[in-house]
Amino acid sequence: MEEALRARFGDAILDAAEASRGDPSVTVRPDKVFAVAHALRDEHGFDLMSDATAIDGLKLGHSPRFTAIWNLYDTTHNRKLRLRTPAPGGDAPKVPSLTPLWAGAGWMEREAFDLLGVRYEGHPDLRRILLPDNWQGHPLRKDAPLGGEPVPFTVTWGEPEFASLGRQILPAESLAPTLPAGMDSSKHMVVNMGPQHPSTHGVLRLIVELDGENVVRVAPDVGYLHSGFEKSGESKRYKDFVFYTDRMDYASAMQNNLAYCVAVERMLDIEIPARAQVIRVIMAELQRIASHLLWLATHVLDLSGTIMSLLMYAFREREMILDLFEMVCGARLTTSYIRIGGVWQDLPPAFMPRLQDFLALMPAHLDDYEGMLTDSVLWKARTQGIGVLTRDQALALSCTGPMLRGSGVKYDIRKARPYSGYENYDFEVPTSELGDTYGRYLVRMQEMRQSLRIVQQAAANLPAGPVKTADRKVALPPRAELDRSMESLIHHFKLMTEGFHVPPMEIYSTIEASKGEHGYFIISDGSAKPYRLHVRGPSFVHLQSLDTMARGHLLSDLVASIGSLDIVLGDVDR
Repeated sequence: MEEALRARFGDAILDAAEASRGDPSVTVRPDKVFAVAHALRDEHGFDLMSDATAIDGLKLGHSPRFTAIWNLYDTTHNRKLRLRTPAPGGDAPKVPSLTPLWAGAGWMEREAFDLLGVRYEGHPDLRRILLPDNWQGHPLRKDAPLGGEPVPFTVTWGEPEFASLGRQILPAESLAPTLPAGMDSSKHMVVNMGPQHPSTHGVLRLIVELDGENVVRVAPDVGYLHSGFEKSGESKRYKDFVFYTDRMDYASAMQNNLAYCVAVERMLDIEIPARAQVIRVIMAELQRIASHLLWLATHVLDLSGTIMSLLMYAFREREMILDLFEMVCGARLTTSYIRIGGVWQDLPPAFMPRLQDFLALMPAHLDDYEGMLTDSVLWKARTQGIGVLTRDQALALSCTGPMLRGSGVKYDIRKARPYSGYENYDFEVPTSELGDTYGRYLVRMQEMRQSLRIVQQAAANLPAGPVKTADRKVALPPRAELDRSMESLIHHFKLMTEGFHVPPMEIYSTIEASKGEHGYFIISDGSAKPYRLHVRGPSFVHLQSLDTMARGHLLSDLVASIGSLDIVLGDVDR
């Protein structure tokens, strides 16, 4: 492929690197990046643009300072490619937008514009997405301070130190609301849905343009929960960011832990013990079931049909999984159980019997759920033909996970690029050709059965052995060693005070999370902290599909489309 690109585009190809522990990449002149991307999509089969971001190379000595990056994937031939281009313009960098080629780049490029200030020329709606319009500066730039204002623990507000409180970053006055580009309030009614609406599954505001009861356009307004995880990650040691990952998709903490740990472990090139790998698979698949149960319970409640019954049933089974999580780490939601190098500690003796009880009960409960819904006239009326995404639309919008498989694309990272030993398990990848809310329901229900199948195999073949890497420069030594080994004590001290150093490199590593592709783009400068840490959250990417799914349907069907996305706003806003 490199030869073909060089033959066609000549010196526009600035560099091409083969894969080592990351992905192959090609660096293109900014004036030719759109043409190269067009060729990559139409002639070389890269039909999915899974992620887009940018780098501020101020402290790396890059010239020009900024670089734009798109991570591409070929679903037919299972190939990945990182497309890079320098962004000239100094402190006002500009690069061409790839949104005309992959609509899914729309929100991701807006995020890079908002947080890093990279302007994507040709973007149809380039404006801030996570921060208010009057926010000053771009917080992910390397010359932007970590920030934070002093929190007053006093009633003496007249003290001089509080004189400027609330003025450092954002003016106090409110902005007048503005309509998103393309909406016409003189022809149609424009209403707010949220940010308090219970059917939005979190603090989400939807600006909805209506022609009677029919949706003309939907513009999600996000950022109400923006927590600055990426800026925090770039100021924390690698080992300490694990605990932050729980707080993004808080319904899939185990999978968030796993995605981040796998990325860092690939950079470190360390071997994870077999027992730890199997335990990770058990936890990840239990988390997938728990996440899907939460989706099912709330989705059905939004659309009714079973009153409160299925909500209670699904939460009953989810509680069994959370009990298992509590057994291994003491937490139910923010688990932080999977750590770099393995897992926090081994399974307690009571875990496997309780797991076997759950595995014995769960298939019959899934039968009950499907008996209540799959052939229900009301359920079909509310879901069939609603929120349709064709195969081409789902790929163009960067959908992954059940959203993509619900449109007929059989793409699952556990099969395509196995991690944690998934290549050793026998399971199927459910798909549906329907492309609607009902099809995605069928996919997720079958995914829970396949997850049970994986957990059963893992439980039956759980090997003995350690649950952490033997590399004491990465994982803390067992506490018992500290009493008898000075070397272990030194490793413990160094890890707790300095952390470990990661070789200089960059990587984009992904896993198949419950909602889709959950990935981390990390650049190491050789220190104990990431130079660049970018999170690819599936909820954020999928939410931009809502406009396509909702147009032409009734306002009441908008609730069905939101539930079908299975979003968590912590994962959207990050």
